[in-house]
Amino acid sequence: MIDLRETPYFEETSLTRQNYLDKLLSWKDKHVIKVITGSRRSGKSVILKEFCKEISNSVPVEQITFFNFEMLENEELQDYHLLYKVLKNRLLKDKMNYVFLDEIQLVPNFEKVIDSLFIMPNVDIYLTGSNANMLSGEIATLLSGRYVEINILPFSFVEFQMGYKAKFPNHNLDLATLYTKYITFGGFPYLYHIYEEKETIKDYIQGLYSTIVLKDIQQRKKISDTLLLEKIVKFALQNTANLLSPKKICDTFVSSGKKTSPAMVDNCLSALCETYLFYKINRYDVKGKEILKTLEKYYAVDMGLRFFMLGTKTGDEGHILENLVFLELKRRGYEIYIGKIDDMEIDFVAIKDGVTNYIQVALTVREESTLQRELRSLVSVKDSFPKVLLTMDNSPVIYHKGIKQLYALDFLNGENL
Repeated sequence: MIDLRETPYFEETSLTRQNYLDKLLSWKDKHVIKVITGSRRSGKSVILKEFCKEISNSVPVEQITFFNFEMLENEELQDYHLLYKVLKNRLLKDKMNYVFLDEIQLVPNFEKVIDSLFIMPNVDIYLTGSNANMLSGEIATLLSGRYVEINILPFSFVEFQMGYKAKFPNHNLDLATLYTKYITFGGFPYLYHIYEEKETIKDYIQGLYSTIVLKDIQQRKKISDTLLLEKIVKFALQNTANLLSPKKICDTFVSSGKKTSPAMVDNCLSALCETYLFYKINRYDVKGKEILKTLEKYYAVDMGLRFFMLGTKTGDEGHILENLVFLELKRRGYEIYIGKIDDMEIDFVAIKDGVTNYIQVALTVREESTLQRELRSLVSVKDSFPKVLLTMDNSPVIYHKGIKQLYALDFLNGENL
Protein backbone atom coordinates (compact mmCIF):
# COMPACT_ATOMS: atom_id res chain seq x y z
CA MET A 1 0.00 0.00 0.00
CA ILE A 2 1.16 3.54 -0.67
CA ASP A 3 1.79 5.58 2.47
CA LEU A 4 -0.13 8.77 1.86
CA ARG A 5 2.11 10.62 4.28
CA GLU A 6 5.20 10.09 2.12
CA THR A 7 6.25 13.21 0.23
CA PRO A 8 6.84 11.46 -3.15
CA TYR A 9 3.21 10.40 -3.24
CA PHE A 10 2.14 14.01 -3.14
CA GLU A 11 4.71 15.45 -5.51
CA GLU A 12 3.21 17.95 -7.92
CA THR A 13 2.33 16.65 -11.35
CA SER A 14 3.29 18.59 -14.44
CA LEU A 15 -0.27 19.55 -15.32
CA THR A 16 -3.35 19.41 -13.12
CA ARG A 17 -6.31 18.07 -15.11
CA GLN A 18 -8.90 20.05 -13.25
CA ASN A 19 -11.91 18.94 -15.28
CA TYR A 20 -11.46 15.33 -14.20
CA LEU A 21 -10.77 16.31 -10.59
CA ASP A 22 -13.94 18.38 -10.58
CA LYS A 23 -15.93 15.38 -11.86
CA LEU A 24 -14.58 13.20 -9.07
CA LEU A 25 -15.21 15.90 -6.47
CA SER A 26 -18.82 16.17 -7.65
CA TRP A 27 -19.28 12.47 -6.82
CA LYS A 28 -17.39 12.50 -3.51
CA ASP A 29 -19.37 10.92 -0.62
CA LYS A 30 -22.20 9.93 -2.95
CA HIS A 31 -23.22 6.29 -2.61
CA VAL A 32 -22.07 5.10 -6.01
CA ILE A 33 -18.85 3.39 -7.06
CA LYS A 34 -16.59 5.71 -9.05
CA VAL A 35 -14.96 3.76 -11.91
CA ILE A 36 -12.14 5.56 -13.74
CA THR A 37 -11.40 3.95 -17.10
CA GLY A 38 -9.11 4.66 -20.03
CA SER A 39 -6.14 3.41 -22.00
CA ARG A 40 -2.80 2.72 -20.42
CA ARG A 41 -0.80 5.87 -19.69
CA SER A 42 -3.78 8.16 -20.18
CA GLY A 43 -3.27 9.54 -16.68
CA LYS A 44 -5.74 7.54 -14.57
CA SER A 45 -3.36 6.81 -11.67
CA VAL A 46 -2.04 10.37 -11.53
CA ILE A 47 -5.57 11.78 -11.44
CA LEU A 48 -6.50 9.30 -8.71
CA LYS A 49 -3.46 10.35 -6.65
CA GLU A 50 -4.24 14.03 -7.16
CA PHE A 51 -7.77 13.36 -5.95
CA CYS A 52 -6.36 11.56 -2.90
CA LYS A 53 -4.24 14.62 -2.20
CA GLU A 54 -7.33 16.81 -2.49
CA ILE A 55 -9.24 14.63 -0.02
CA SER A 56 -6.30 14.45 2.40
CA ASN A 57 -6.50 18.20 2.88
CA SER A 58 -9.68 17.70 4.88
CA VAL A 59 -9.64 14.01 5.85
CA PRO A 60 -7.11 12.20 8.13
CA VAL A 61 -4.91 9.80 6.17
CA GLU A 62 -6.08 6.94 8.40
CA GLN A 63 -9.40 7.11 6.58
CA ILE A 64 -7.75 6.71 3.14
CA THR A 65 -6.57 3.43 1.63
CA PHE A 66 -4.80 3.25 -1.73
CA PHE A 67 -3.61 0.06 -3.47
CA ASN A 68 -1.99 -0.10 -6.92
CA PHE A 69 -2.21 -3.69 -8.15
CA GLU A 70 0.54 -3.23 -10.71
CA MET A 71 3.01 -2.92 -7.83
CA LEU A 72 4.73 -6.19 -6.91
CA GLU A 73 4.30 -5.52 -3.20
CA ASN A 74 0.52 -5.81 -3.67
CA GLU A 75 0.57 -9.00 -5.72
CA GLU A 76 -0.61 -11.19 -2.84
CA LEU A 77 -3.71 -8.98 -2.60
CA GLN A 78 -4.83 -10.29 -5.98
CA ASP A 79 -6.41 -13.01 -3.83
CA TYR A 80 -9.79 -11.37 -3.40
CA HIS A 81 -10.42 -13.03 -0.01
CA LEU A 82 -7.22 -11.56 1.39
CA LEU A 83 -7.91 -8.18 -0.21
CA TYR A 84 -11.31 -7.99 1.42
CA LYS A 85 -9.89 -8.96 4.80
CA VAL A 86 -7.17 -6.30 4.61
CA LEU A 87 -9.58 -3.60 3.49
CA LYS A 88 -12.18 -4.45 6.09
CA ASN A 89 -9.58 -4.36 8.88
CA ARG A 90 -8.57 -0.84 7.83
CA LEU A 91 -12.08 0.60 7.97
CA LEU A 92 -12.79 3.01 10.82
CA LYS A 93 -16.18 2.83 12.43
CA ASP A 94 -18.35 5.94 12.42
CA LYS A 95 -15.99 7.58 9.90
CA MET A 96 -16.19 7.85 6.13
CA ASN A 97 -13.52 5.60 4.61
CA TYR A 98 -12.07 6.34 1.16
CA VAL A 99 -10.88 3.28 -0.75
CA PHE A 100 -8.83 3.67 -3.93
CA LEU A 101 -8.03 0.54 -5.96
CA ASP A 102 -5.80 1.21 -8.97
CA GLU A 103 -5.89 -1.25 -11.93
CA ILE A 104 -8.47 -3.38 -10.12
CA GLN A 105 -9.02 -5.61 -13.16
CA LEU A 106 -5.83 -7.48 -12.15
CA VAL A 107 -7.73 -8.95 -9.18
CA PRO A 108 -9.85 -11.95 -10.23
CA ASN A 109 -13.36 -11.75 -8.76
CA PHE A 110 -12.73 -8.19 -7.58
CA GLU A 111 -16.43 -7.45 -7.99
CA LYS A 112 -17.19 -9.63 -4.95
CA VAL A 113 -14.96 -7.41 -2.83
CA ILE A 114 -16.55 -4.25 -4.19
CA ASP A 115 -20.05 -5.61 -3.71
CA SER A 116 -19.33 -6.40 -0.06
CA LEU A 117 -17.77 -2.99 0.58
CA PHE A 118 -20.55 -1.14 -1.18
CA ILE A 119 -23.25 -2.28 1.22
CA MET A 120 -21.37 -0.55 4.05
CA PRO A 121 -22.67 3.00 4.57
CA ASN A 122 -19.27 4.51 5.43
CA VAL A 123 -17.17 3.44 2.43
CA ASP A 124 -16.57 5.64 -0.61
CA ILE A 125 -15.05 3.52 -3.42
CA TYR A 126 -12.87 4.60 -6.36
CA LEU A 127 -11.57 2.15 -8.97
CA THR A 128 -9.39 2.44 -12.06
CA GLY A 129 -9.01 -0.02 -14.92
CA SER A 130 -7.44 -0.25 -18.36
CA ASN A 131 -9.79 -2.84 -19.78
CA ALA A 132 -13.49 -2.46 -20.55
CA ASN A 133 -14.05 -6.10 -19.57
CA MET A 134 -14.09 -4.93 -15.97
CA LEU A 135 -17.52 -3.45 -16.69
CA SER A 136 -18.89 -6.22 -18.89
CA GLY A 137 -20.99 -9.32 -18.46
CA GLU A 138 -21.65 -10.55 -14.93
CA ILE A 139 -19.61 -7.74 -13.38
CA ALA A 140 -21.81 -5.08 -14.92
CA THR A 141 -24.88 -7.01 -13.81
CA LEU A 142 -23.59 -7.24 -10.24
CA LEU A 143 -22.68 -3.55 -10.06
CA SER A 144 -25.58 -2.38 -12.23
CA GLY A 145 -27.02 0.95 -11.17
CA ARG A 146 -24.38 1.37 -8.50
CA TYR A 147 -21.45 2.86 -10.39
CA VAL A 148 -20.60 5.86 -12.52
CA GLU A 149 -17.88 5.62 -15.19
CA ILE A 150 -15.42 8.45 -15.76
CA ASN A 151 -13.44 7.80 -18.94
CA ILE A 152 -9.99 9.42 -19.04
CA LEU A 153 -8.55 10.44 -22.40
CA PRO A 154 -5.03 11.68 -23.26
CA PHE A 155 -4.44 15.43 -23.22
CA SER A 156 -6.95 17.57 -25.09
CA PHE A 157 -5.68 20.26 -27.47
CA VAL A 158 -6.11 22.81 -24.65
CA GLU A 159 -4.13 20.65 -22.20
CA PHE A 160 -1.44 20.02 -24.82
CA GLN A 161 -1.00 23.75 -25.31
CA MET A 162 -0.74 24.33 -21.56
CA GLY A 163 1.93 21.66 -21.29
CA TYR A 164 3.86 22.77 -24.36
CA LYS A 165 3.86 26.44 -23.38
CA ALA A 166 4.96 25.56 -19.84
CA LYS A 167 7.90 23.56 -21.20
CA PHE A 168 8.83 26.11 -23.89
CA PRO A 169 7.72 29.49 -22.53
CA ASN A 170 9.81 31.36 -25.12
CA HIS A 171 8.20 29.61 -28.11
CA ASN A 172 5.58 32.03 -29.38
CA LEU A 173 3.62 29.71 -31.68
CA ASP A 174 0.26 30.33 -33.33
CA LEU A 175 -2.71 28.00 -32.95
CA ALA A 176 -2.21 26.25 -36.30
CA THR A 177 1.45 25.43 -35.53
CA LEU A 178 0.52 24.07 -32.12
CA TYR A 179 -2.17 21.94 -33.78
CA THR A 180 0.43 20.43 -36.12
CA LYS A 181 2.60 19.55 -33.14
CA TYR A 182 -0.42 18.11 -31.33
CA ILE A 183 -1.30 15.67 -34.10
CA THR A 184 2.38 14.71 -34.37
CA PHE A 185 3.29 14.22 -30.71
CA GLY A 186 -0.13 13.25 -29.43
CA GLY A 187 -1.56 13.73 -25.97
CA PHE A 188 -0.27 10.96 -23.70
CA PRO A 189 0.60 12.90 -20.52
CA TYR A 190 4.14 11.54 -20.06
CA LEU A 191 5.15 13.07 -23.40
CA TYR A 192 5.01 16.45 -21.67
CA HIS A 193 8.52 15.65 -20.44
CA ILE A 194 9.94 14.87 -23.90
CA TYR A 195 8.21 17.24 -26.34
CA GLU A 196 10.33 17.83 -29.47
CA GLU A 197 12.34 14.63 -28.87
CA LYS A 198 10.78 12.72 -31.75
CA GLU A 199 12.85 9.55 -31.51
CA THR A 200 12.26 9.31 -27.76
CA ILE A 201 8.53 9.87 -28.28
CA LYS A 202 8.48 7.18 -30.95
CA ASP A 203 10.21 4.71 -28.59
CA TYR A 204 7.75 5.57 -25.80
CA ILE A 205 4.67 5.09 -27.97
CA GLN A 206 6.07 1.90 -29.47
CA GLY A 207 6.60 0.56 -25.95
CA LEU A 208 3.09 1.59 -24.93
CA TYR A 209 1.62 -0.06 -28.02
CA SER A 210 3.58 -3.27 -27.39
CA THR A 211 2.39 -3.39 -23.79
CA ILE A 212 -1.24 -3.01 -24.81
CA VAL A 213 -0.99 -5.53 -27.66
CA LEU A 214 1.21 -8.14 -25.99
CA LYS A 215 0.09 -7.88 -22.36
CA ASP A 216 -3.46 -6.61 -22.47
CA ILE A 217 -4.72 -8.18 -25.68
CA GLN A 218 -2.74 -11.25 -26.70
CA GLN A 219 -2.42 -12.76 -23.24
CA ARG A 220 -5.99 -12.11 -22.15
CA LYS A 221 -7.81 -12.61 -25.44
CA LYS A 222 -5.63 -15.55 -26.52
CA ILE A 223 -4.90 -13.98 -29.92
CA SER A 224 -1.80 -15.77 -31.18
CA ASP A 225 -1.53 -14.12 -34.61
CA THR A 226 0.53 -11.03 -33.77
CA LEU A 227 0.93 -10.09 -37.42
CA LEU A 228 -2.84 -10.08 -38.01
CA LEU A 229 -3.46 -7.97 -34.92
CA GLU A 230 -0.86 -5.42 -36.01
CA LYS A 231 -2.32 -5.30 -39.51
CA ILE A 232 -5.76 -4.59 -38.06
CA VAL A 233 -4.36 -1.82 -35.84
CA LYS A 234 -2.67 -0.14 -38.80
CA PHE A 235 -5.70 -0.64 -41.03
CA ALA A 236 -7.98 0.98 -38.42
CA LEU A 237 -5.54 3.87 -38.00
CA GLN A 238 -5.29 4.39 -41.77
CA ASN A 239 -9.08 4.26 -42.07
CA THR A 240 -9.96 6.55 -39.19
CA ALA A 241 -13.43 8.00 -39.82
CA ASN A 242 -14.24 5.52 -42.61
CA LEU A 243 -17.20 3.17 -42.30
CA LEU A 244 -15.87 -0.30 -41.54
CA SER A 245 -17.07 -3.81 -40.80
CA PRO A 246 -15.21 -7.01 -39.89
CA LYS A 247 -16.20 -8.50 -43.26
CA LYS A 248 -14.92 -5.48 -45.16
CA ILE A 249 -11.57 -5.64 -43.37
CA CYS A 250 -11.40 -9.41 -43.82
CA ASP A 251 -12.05 -9.14 -47.56
CA THR A 252 -9.28 -6.55 -47.87
CA PHE A 253 -6.78 -8.81 -46.11
CA VAL A 254 -7.79 -11.94 -48.02
CA SER A 255 -7.41 -10.12 -51.35
CA SER A 256 -3.83 -9.26 -50.38
CA GLY A 257 -3.04 -12.86 -49.41
CA LYS A 258 -3.59 -12.74 -45.61
CA LYS A 259 -5.91 -15.54 -44.51
CA THR A 260 -8.39 -14.67 -41.79
CA SER A 261 -12.14 -14.60 -41.07
CA PRO A 262 -14.70 -11.93 -40.17
CA ALA A 263 -15.02 -13.54 -36.73
CA MET A 264 -11.29 -13.27 -36.08
CA VAL A 265 -11.21 -9.64 -37.26
CA ASP A 266 -14.20 -8.85 -35.04
CA ASN A 267 -12.44 -10.46 -32.07
CA CYS A 268 -9.36 -8.30 -32.66
CA LEU A 269 -11.40 -5.11 -33.07
CA SER A 270 -13.30 -5.86 -29.86
CA ALA A 271 -10.01 -6.34 -28.03
CA LEU A 272 -8.69 -3.01 -29.30
CA CYS A 273 -11.82 -1.27 -28.06
CA GLU A 274 -11.75 -3.09 -24.72
CA THR A 275 -8.28 -1.66 -24.06
CA TYR A 276 -9.50 1.83 -25.07
CA LEU A 277 -7.06 2.00 -27.97
CA PHE A 278 -10.08 2.63 -30.23
CA TYR A 279 -13.69 3.68 -29.75
CA LYS A 280 -16.42 2.14 -31.91
CA ILE A 281 -19.28 4.45 -32.91
CA ASN A 282 -22.57 3.19 -34.29
CA ARG A 283 -24.67 4.79 -37.01
CA TYR A 284 -27.97 6.46 -36.21
CA ASP A 285 -30.87 6.80 -38.63
CA VAL A 286 -31.95 10.42 -38.16
CA LYS A 287 -35.36 9.92 -39.78
CA GLY A 288 -36.12 6.51 -38.30
CA LYS A 289 -34.73 7.47 -34.87
CA GLU A 290 -32.98 4.13 -34.45
CA ILE A 291 -29.42 2.84 -34.01
CA LEU A 292 -28.23 0.82 -37.01
CA LYS A 293 -26.41 -2.48 -36.55
CA THR A 294 -24.29 -2.50 -39.70
CA LEU A 295 -21.11 -0.55 -40.47
CA GLU A 296 -19.40 1.45 -37.75
CA LYS A 297 -16.51 3.86 -37.42
CA TYR A 298 -13.45 3.34 -35.26
CA TYR A 299 -11.71 6.37 -33.80
CA ALA A 300 -8.21 6.17 -32.29
CA VAL A 301 -7.62 7.33 -28.73
CA ASP A 302 -4.67 9.49 -29.78
CA MET A 303 -3.30 10.95 -33.00
CA GLY A 304 0.32 10.69 -31.87
CA LEU A 305 -0.18 6.93 -31.83
CA ARG A 306 -1.37 7.15 -35.42
CA PHE A 307 1.55 9.30 -36.54
CA PHE A 308 4.25 7.14 -35.00
CA MET A 309 2.62 3.85 -36.05
CA LEU A 310 2.15 4.87 -39.69
CA GLY A 311 5.11 7.21 -40.15
CA THR A 312 4.54 9.56 -43.06
CA LYS A 313 1.43 7.66 -44.15
CA THR A 314 -0.76 9.83 -41.97
CA GLY A 315 -3.70 9.75 -44.37
CA ASP A 316 -6.45 12.25 -44.93
CA GLU A 317 -6.01 15.36 -42.76
CA GLY A 318 -9.77 15.82 -42.81
CA HIS A 319 -10.23 12.42 -41.17
CA ILE A 320 -7.57 13.23 -38.59
CA LEU A 321 -9.51 16.38 -37.75
CA GLU A 322 -12.72 14.35 -37.54
CA ASN A 323 -11.06 11.95 -35.09
CA LEU A 324 -10.01 14.87 -32.89
CA VAL A 325 -13.51 16.36 -32.98
CA PHE A 326 -14.88 13.00 -31.86
CA LEU A 327 -12.45 12.88 -28.91
CA GLU A 328 -13.34 16.44 -27.92
CA LEU A 329 -17.07 15.65 -28.02
CA LYS A 330 -16.41 12.63 -25.84
CA ARG A 331 -14.43 14.73 -23.36
CA ARG A 332 -17.37 17.11 -23.11
CA GLY A 333 -19.74 14.30 -22.23
CA TYR A 334 -21.76 13.92 -25.43
CA GLU A 335 -23.49 10.70 -26.49
CA ILE A 336 -22.12 10.30 -30.02
CA TYR A 337 -23.37 8.59 -33.18
CA ILE A 338 -22.68 8.69 -36.90
CA GLY A 339 -25.74 10.17 -38.59
CA LYS A 340 -27.50 8.67 -41.59
CA ILE A 341 -30.21 10.55 -43.45
CA ASP A 342 -31.44 9.00 -46.71
CA ASP A 343 -28.27 8.24 -48.69
CA MET A 344 -26.21 10.88 -46.89
CA GLU A 345 -23.98 10.85 -43.83
CA ILE A 346 -23.70 13.34 -40.99
CA ASP A 347 -20.32 13.03 -39.32
CA PHE A 348 -21.68 13.29 -35.78
CA VAL A 349 -25.01 13.28 -34.02
CA ALA A 350 -24.00 14.49 -30.54
CA ILE A 351 -26.59 14.43 -27.76
CA LYS A 352 -26.31 16.09 -24.35
CA ASP A 353 -28.83 17.42 -21.84
CA GLY A 354 -31.72 16.74 -24.21
CA VAL A 355 -30.16 18.71 -27.08
CA THR A 356 -29.12 17.00 -30.32
CA ASN A 357 -26.29 18.61 -32.29
CA TYR A 358 -25.69 17.71 -35.93
CA ILE A 359 -22.03 18.21 -36.83
CA GLN A 360 -20.21 18.05 -40.14
CA VAL A 361 -16.39 18.18 -40.27
CA ALA A 362 -14.43 19.28 -43.35
CA LEU A 363 -10.84 20.40 -43.89
CA THR A 364 -11.91 23.33 -46.08
CA VAL A 365 -15.05 24.60 -47.79
CA ARG A 366 -13.59 27.58 -49.61
CA GLU A 367 -14.84 26.21 -52.93
CA GLU A 368 -18.58 26.71 -53.34
CA SER A 369 -19.14 23.16 -54.63
CA THR A 370 -17.42 21.71 -51.55
CA LEU A 371 -19.42 23.94 -49.22
CA GLN A 372 -22.73 22.86 -50.78
CA ARG A 373 -21.73 19.20 -50.59
CA GLU A 374 -20.90 19.46 -46.88
CA LEU A 375 -24.11 21.39 -46.12
CA ARG A 376 -26.35 19.01 -48.03
CA SER A 377 -26.87 16.44 -45.26
CA LEU A 378 -27.35 19.12 -42.58
CA VAL A 379 -29.93 20.95 -44.71
CA SER A 380 -31.85 17.68 -45.03
CA VAL A 381 -32.43 17.53 -41.27
CA LYS A 382 -35.74 19.27 -40.66
CA ASP A 383 -35.81 19.58 -36.87
CA SER A 384 -34.77 22.74 -35.03
CA PHE A 385 -31.72 21.40 -33.19
CA PRO A 386 -28.31 23.08 -33.76
CA LYS A 387 -26.38 22.27 -36.93
CA VAL A 388 -22.66 23.03 -37.12
CA LEU A 389 -20.02 22.85 -39.83
CA LEU A 390 -16.47 22.65 -38.43
CA THR A 391 -13.62 23.47 -40.83
CA MET A 392 -9.96 24.50 -40.78
CA ASP A 393 -10.84 27.68 -42.68
CA ASN A 394 -9.75 30.36 -40.22
CA SER A 395 -12.56 32.86 -40.57
CA PRO A 396 -15.19 34.48 -38.32
CA VAL A 397 -18.35 32.51 -37.56
CA ILE A 398 -20.59 32.33 -40.64
CA TYR A 399 -24.20 31.13 -40.91
CA HIS A 400 -25.56 29.29 -43.97
CA LYS A 401 -29.35 29.08 -43.75
CA GLY A 402 -29.11 28.67 -39.98
CA ILE A 403 -26.11 26.32 -40.11
CA LYS A 404 -23.19 27.64 -38.08
CA GLN A 405 -19.72 27.43 -39.67
CA LEU A 406 -17.06 27.46 -36.95
CA TYR A 407 -13.25 27.34 -37.06
CA ALA A 408 -12.39 23.83 -35.89
CA LEU A 409 -9.39 24.97 -33.86
CA ASP A 410 -11.60 27.38 -31.93
CA PHE A 411 -13.84 24.42 -31.06
CA LEU A 412 -10.86 22.26 -30.04
CA ASN A 413 -9.61 25.24 -28.07
CA GLY A 414 -12.71 25.25 -25.88
CA GLU A 415 -15.38 27.20 -27.76
CA ASN A 416 -18.93 25.85 -27.60
CA LEU A 417 -20.74 24.48 -30.65
